[in-house]
Amino acid sequence: MTHQLAQLLIDKHWQLATAESCTGGLVAKLLTDVAGSSEWFERGFVTYSNAAKTELLGVPAALIEQHGAVSEEVVRAMAEGALQHSHAQASLAITGIAGPSGGSAEKPVGLVWFAFAAKDRATQSVSKVFTGDRAAIREQAAEFALEQLINFILEKH
Repeated sequence: MTHQLAQLLIDKHWQLATAESCTGGLVAKLLTDVAGSSEWFERGFVTYSNAAKTELLGVPAALIEQHGAVSEEVVRAMAEGALQHSHAQASLAITGIAGPSGGSAEKPVGLVWFAFAAKDRATQSVSKVFTGDRAAIREQAAEFALEQLINFILEKH
């Protein structure tokens, strides 16, 4: 999957930026496991704290306060902030609750929000609830993010 993504980005002459919270840089690790990734992977932001989301990506603190760090509004702002604070043409952002604690009835453990942004199209977002332990949730979230990013890039707009 990472090789397919790499080829798509190379073909478009795009670079990618990532903004990760609950995955803690796992997506960036998977991408940089590919030899030659410096051609298409521009940078990764690991914005685990709310302060990091605000300081590094420009996510308004009021947005986090109003909706919570694990929300559609915040993940969209993260993806758009990654584009604005990099030289990339596309970005993906992830925020969620990997557990084992921190969940609620409204936002259960395993809930992860994803957003995908590009210079030439509207930002898209989606959420998914994963099961398993902390490691399993993070791994599933990283894989899902890459699959969805490929779909986002392939979509005609």
